[in-house]
Amino acid sequence: MKKFIENLTNIWKIEELKNRIILTLGVLLVYRFGAHIVLPGIDSAQLHELASRTSGGGLLDILNAFTGGAFSNASIFALGIMPYISASIVVQLMGIAIPYLQKLQKEGESGRRKINQITRWLTIAICLVQAPVYLYGINQLGVPDSAFVLGKGLGFIVPAVIILVTGTIFAMWLGEKITDKGIGNGISLLIMVGIIARFPRAFAAEVASRLTASNGGLMLILIEVILWFVIVLLCIYLIKAVRQIPVQYARRTADGGVATEKNVFGARQYIPLRLNAAGVMPIIFAQALMFVPATVAGLSQSEFAKNVQAAFSDIFGFWYNLLFAAMIILFTYFYTAITVPTNKMADDLKRSGGFIPGIRPGKETGDYLDKIMSLITLPGAIFIALVAIFPSMLKIIGMQDQWALFYGGTSLLILVGVAIDTMQQVNSYLLNRHYDGLMKTGKNRKAS
Repeated sequence: MKKFIENLTNIWKIEELKNRIILTLGVLLVYRFGAHIVLPGIDSAQLHELASRTSGGGLLDILNAFTGGAFSNASIFALGIMPYISASIVVQLMGIAIPYLQKLQKEGESGRRKINQITRWLTIAICLVQAPVYLYGINQLGVPDSAFVLGKGLGFIVPAVIILVTGTIFAMWLGEKITDKGIGNGISLLIMVGIIARFPRAFAAEVASRLTASNGGLMLILIEVILWFVIVLLCIYLIKAVRQIPVQYARRTADGGVATEKNVFGARQYIPLRLNAAGVMPIIFAQALMFVPATVAGLSQSEFAKNVQAAFSDIFGFWYNLLFAAMIILFTYFYTAITVPTNKMADDLKRSGGFIPGIRPGKETGDYLDKIMSLITLPGAIFIALVAIFPSMLKIIGMQDQWALFYGGTSLLILVGVAIDTMQQVNSYLLNRHYDGLMKTGKNRKAS
């Protein structure tokens, strides 16, 4: 405990880090505050039915979790950050087939800015479609006509659509501000803070359920808490796991010449290839697309379409989880392929005078690294998929829906992944200022 307090003290000694943390917390507070500001023209007192429909363990419950409750509050942030995530998915998928986007991806920072601008405009386009659907949809989810104080004419719809679109753009801007001037990935942190806001209520509901007669009692609650910590540790192990590829570097002599075996031995290092190089993005991408089957099926009134809609609206159902797991594995490979450029790694290794023992530099090294990434990505992707569908298994033993979602699925993996990413950024600041960091002891390191 003493070391932990000392670590926190070290954080506040670094002015830049302290300012970044304060800015991040301030932005998150603004986002949480906005999630409770109801759209003008809607009576918040009549939203109880909408809140109950979005807490029943269905797709709406997931969407409400991603927006931090803003969806059920009919808030100005009701669309959340999901339109931006959907736009990012579309742009990255188009990057495979459209030469112009492929060219931008190779242009470095300038290309990245142009891609971000395209993503923003696509986000606005998606919001312009989703906002009217949301405004008319909440009426079908139990919100009475009397809740629309100004009626549902153009005098209400047009300003409400503008506010919803602006809310999403503002949330996107908040996330980018955190990424640029705060700590951690802003978009992921906005999602995480919404999920955390539901944790106390979910745990309280589970405790209340278990304390009822013949429903497990305190002992089962203790077992559930221990199981939750075990799953969290396994997720941390997955995210931190790496495969080390040995690399040999030829050292240079003092005059800049290449060293030979007669004067100095080569320096041996490692290339760390992460077991889960894609992080939490496959989960977020797959979750964003899981709304599509039920939405498309809802456009038809046939019996088959109704069965499809029912099957893919139940997040604890078999067909939903089967498709969800398959999409996670697919997106894990896809995102790993676009974020881990093995050919570029091989070229950089060759230019720096390094090589993998037994592998010829250049194309063969790139092929070797690509093969290793494919092999280690499979078990990582399968583990992520199993964790993602684990809540549906716990539902069978009678666990409450809200609490079961924290044992896996999108919620847990996002919480663990974002927390580790943020901790690593804090660690880098501490280590650069000659502290041991949060993952080690809190003793000051002397500058060399």
